[in-house]
Amino acid sequence: MNNLTQFLAAETAEPLTDAQLADGFVAPLADLGLIAVTGADAASFLHNQLTNDVEHLGLNEVRLAGYCTPKGRLQATFLMWRSPESIFLQLPREIQPPLQKRLSMFVLRSKAKLEDATPEVALGIGGVQGEAALRDVFGALPAAPNTHIDSEHGTVVRVADAAGAPRYQWLTSSSTADAAWPTLAALAQGGPDAWIRSSILAGVPQITARTQEQFVPQMVNLELLGGVNFKKGCYPGQEIVARSQYLGKLKRRTARAIIDGQAHAGDEVFSLDDPGQPCGMVVNAAPNATGGTDALVEMKLAALGEAVRLGSAEGPAVRFQPLPYELDALDV
Repeated sequence: MNNLTQFLAAETAEPLTDAQLADGFVAPLADLGLIAVTGADAASFLHNQLTNDVEHLGLNEVRLAGYCTPKGRLQATFLMWRSPESIFLQLPREIQPPLQKRLSMFVLRSKAKLEDATPEVALGIGGVQGEAALRDVFGALPAAPNTHIDSEHGTVVRVADAAGAPRYQWLTSSSTADAAWPTLAALAQGGPDAWIRSSILAGVPQITARTQEQFVPQMVNLELLGGVNFKKGCYPGQEIVARSQYLGKLKRRTARAIIDGQAHAGDEVFSLDDPGQPCGMVVNAAPNATGGTDALVEMKLAALGEAVRLGSAEGPAVRFQPLPYELDALDV
C-alpha cells in the first residue's frame, strides 16, 4: 500500500516469509500501548513494583520487566525505557487500562503519575533494508539491541534481532510518519502478526490477556532475557520468583515451535506420552507463510523430547525449533 493511512487501517495482511523479515519489512504496532510514569518518585515507585532494576535504568537503555501478582504470576511484561522526564512502559493495549489503573492504586504518597502515552503512530521495522530506510529518516540509529534514541522525528527503540537482522520500533506523529512513508512503502508490508512473529523468532515473550497470571517469570525465560534482577529489593511476588530461581532445578521453560495448524495464545499442548493432561501452553503465536503457526510454548522440560500436539493428542503437531539463546544448556 502506498498510503500510510490505508496501511495502518488494514485489518489483515499476508504472513511474511523469513527472507522478507531478514531483508526488510514494516508492520503497524497498533496493538501496543504505552504508559508514561512521571514525577520525582517515578523510578523508585516502579523499582518497588517490577521485576527489574528501574532506579539504575540508563537514559539510552531499554530493558524488559515483569509485573507479578503476590503469588509471583505475571500480569504483564513490559518493554521499558526512559527520557529525562518520564519512564515508559510498553505493553499490549488490550491490558493497558486495567494494568495502568492497578499500578496507580499503589502510588499512594509517592510523587508519581501514570498517563497514557500511546503515540499517534508506532511502526515495527526490521531487516537490512528496513534499517537502511529508517536511517534515511533519522540519520543515526541505536547502535545495539536494547538501546533507544530520541529526536525531532520521534523515538526509535532497537529491540532483539530476529532472522539474523536488526529490528526497530519507531514511535512518532502521524505527520512525520506520513512524510517518511514513501521510503518505507518499498519494504515488505506486514500486519501486526508480522511483528509478533519476529518477536517469536527472537524468543521474546509478551504476556497478553489470555495468558495473564499463568506463568512465573522464569517459565517464559524472562530472566534469561535480562528482565529479572535478583539483587534488587522487594516487589510483588519477589519471594516466589527468587525461590523458583534458587531452590531446585527449573522444570518448565518456554521453547520456540512451529505448529502444523492454527494456534493462539492460551491454547494448551499435550504430550503423546501423557495425553490425559496438558504439558504446556502457547504464550504467543503468529501465522507463518506456510499455513502453520510460529509460537512460543511454555512447557514441561521433560516433554520437550516427546511428540507434542496442539489441543489434544489428536491435534496438529508441535515441532520445536532452536532459540537464539541458551535454554539451561538444553538444545531445543
